[in-house]
Parts: sequence; C-alpha cells; structure tokens
Amino acid sequence: MTAITLTTYDWVPDLPRGYVRDLRVRWALEEAGLPYTVASTPFRDRDAQHLAHQPFAQVPWLFDDGISIFESGAILHHLGTKSDRLMPSAPADRAKVTAWLFAALNSVEAASLPWSILTFSPPEGGIPSSITGFLTARLSRMEAVLSPGAWLAGSFSVADIAMADVLRLVDRLGGLADHPACRAYVARAVARPAFQKAHADQMAHFAAADRG
Repeated sequence: MTAITLTTYDWVPDLPRGYVRDLRVRWALEEAGLPYTVASTPFRDRDAQHLAHQPFAQVPWLFDDGISIFESGAILHHLGTKSDRLMPSAPADRAKVTAWLFAALNSVEAASLPWSILTFSPPEGGIPSSITGFLTARLSRMEAVLSPGAWLAGSFSVADIAMADVLRLVDRLGGLADHPACRAYVARAVARPAFQKAHADQMAHFAAADRG
C-alpha cells in the first residue's frame, strides 16, 4: 500500500493547539487504520512550495498515491472512499454521509467560524446580534437532528468527524450551553480512541517543536 503523507505546520502558538485542522485528517486515518506519516511545513515562512499544495497558505494537505489534496473536507471525503469505516459503500448511505459532511462545513461551520473569531477577539460593542443569531439558528437545527443520539448518518463516518470538530470549538467557547444534544454528541465523538490518539499526536507534534 502506498504511504499517505499528511502535512501540517511545524509549530503553532498555544491557543490553536488541539484545533488545527490536520486533527480531522489524523482522526479519520486513525479510525480507518490507514498507515500514514506526518510532514511539516513552516508556520512562519509560507513559501511557494506551500502554496503549490495549498493556495491559501493553510494546512492540512494530503499526499496519497501521487495525488495532492487540500481542504480538510475534501481530504475527509477522499479518505471516506478508501474505507467503509469512514463512509458506507451503498450509494444511498454514501450520499447521506456526503450531504452531512458538506453540511458540517457549509451550513454549521459557516455560522460558527465568524462567531468563534469574534469570541476570541470581541469587537468594541460586542459580537453583532446577526452573527450570534445565525449560529443559534444553526445550532437549534442541529439540536433537533442530534436529540435521538448516535451519529448523523447511521454508523460513525467522516461526516461526524467534521461536525464534531466544528461543534467542539463552539463548545470550548461556551456556545453549546443551551444545546445539550449537541454537547452530548461532541462528548461521544471525542471519547472515541481514534480521536484521543489524533489529539494527543497533534499536541505532541507541536510540543516537540517547542523543544526545538
């Protein structure tokens, strides 16, 4: 089997550690049991080689069998096609996972990310009510979806990796206080051994850079 290489930053400040998006990819690879190696790209010097793989100078990107893929959602979908532990093979079930994967990024993260950024660095006058209201509306929809428990599309999938990671940051910032089903969902997801290993490995990766 051709080795998969995941590229992330060589170092980041303390605040984003545990939330850099290579974690989503590490998590999926651990769930699927796919062998991989981790490579680094400089955080402070994002050069032409970086841009050739990730045109927005972000991470992660994945190299798999001669293919370079950027954007965590695209990488998750790619990995889903490689393992039925991440995405079922039946067309209807696969379509449901794909829809929820896109929903995590386009419907929920699109609302949560502006709120999260402004929560970390509140503007004078506070966070606009339109930003808070947009997120609250999305979380209310997710609360109804997640109230029955379990996962988004039957068995655990890449859709849950994306959605749980999006909601995990909101939870860190106190945004799930009024959404118990969302909080329970995040708790179920992060209790999985694959998440625990992925998180520990990311933290260790950046800690090693501190030691230089």
